[in-house]
Amino acid sequence: MHDRKAPLLLCAGALALVAGVAAPAHAQTAPPQTSSAHATAHAAVPASMPASRAVAADPPTVYGKAAILVDAETGAVRFGEATNRRMPIASLTKTMTAYLVLKSAKPGDLVEVRPEDTRYAREGGGTTAYLRAGDRLPVKDMLYALMLPSGADAAHALARTYGPGVGGFVARMNATAKQLGMNDTYYVNADGLPMPGSDGYSTAKDQAVLGVQALRDPLLRQVASTRRHTAARTATHRSYTWANTNRLLGSPGAVGLKTGFTRAAGFSLAFAGERNGRLLVGVLLGESVSSRRFDTARALLDWGGRVKV
Repeated sequence: MHDRKAPLLLCAGALALVAGVAAPAHAQTAPPQTSSAHATAHAAVPASMPASRAVAADPPTVYGKAAILVDAETGAVRFGEATNRRMPIASLTKTMTAYLVLKSAKPGDLVEVRPEDTRYAREGGGTTAYLRAGDRLPVKDMLYALMLPSGADAAHALARTYGPGVGGFVARMNATAKQLGMNDTYYVNADGLPMPGSDGYSTAKDQAVLGVQALRDPLLRQVASTRRHTAARTATHRSYTWANTNRLLGSPGAVGLKTGFTRAAGFSLAFAGERNGRLLVGVLLGESVSSRRFDTARALLDWGGRVKV
C-alpha cells in the first residue's frame, strides 16, 4: 500500500493505577512518543496513517498502555492511543512467525517435531500445543498448533525448520519487519517468550501493519478465525485437537487474530472484525485484565464500524 501524505494525529496514553485498577488509556497523557520513519511501499498501513475525519459518537473506554484500530483497506486510523510506544508483545510475535512460514512453505509440507522443540516450550514456561517428538505434521496443521493454543513448541519447530535454524529465522523476522515498514519492532525469538537481556519489542501501530498483511493470506486468515481444530491421526502423526485462546471469536464478524501474555507485556490482543462491509484491524497492548481486552476489542469494532470516513 502506498504511503499517504495526510498527517496523523495520535493521542498518547499511559497506564495509571487507582486502588489497584488500571485507568483508561486516554485518562492521562503519556510522554511524547518518537515518530517512526515512513513505511516502505510494501507496508499495509503506512507510517503516516490518514486519520478519520468524523465519528458517530465518543469512542469506548480503552484500558491498557496502547491501542489502535485501522481500516484494513484504506489504512485510516479510527482510534489511536500511544500507538508508537515500544513494548514487549508476548505471543503476538507468533503472527509474524506464521506470516513468514507461509512465505517459505506449502501447506502440505511436513514438519518433524523434535525433542528440542517440546523441551523448549516446557522449560521456557511457554504455552504449548503438546506436540509429540517424532510426529511429522503438515505446515497447515502446525499453523493451527501455533495460532490456536499459542504453542511455543510449534513456533520453535517451524522456526528451526524454515530458518534455517531458529537464529536464522529470527533474523528473517526482523528483515521482514523492516520491509513492511515496522520500524519500531525487534524480535528476539519466534514465540514472544522472555529472553535473557531482552524481550524484544513492537508497537500497536507496527502490529496493525502486520495484522493487515497477515489477514490478506487466505490460509492464515482461516487459521486465525478458527475456534477449534482437530488434526486426525495419520501415518505420520497422532491426533491433536486445539482450542483457540481468542475469546473474541464467536462474536459477529470476528476474524481473529492473536492473543498474548507475559508478565512484562501484560495481556495483549491483535484482533479483526468485519463491520458494514469493511475489515477493521486493531491491537491492544499492556492490558492488566485478561477478559477486558476482548470486551474492549468488541466495543472498538462496534464503534469503529460507525465512524464516518
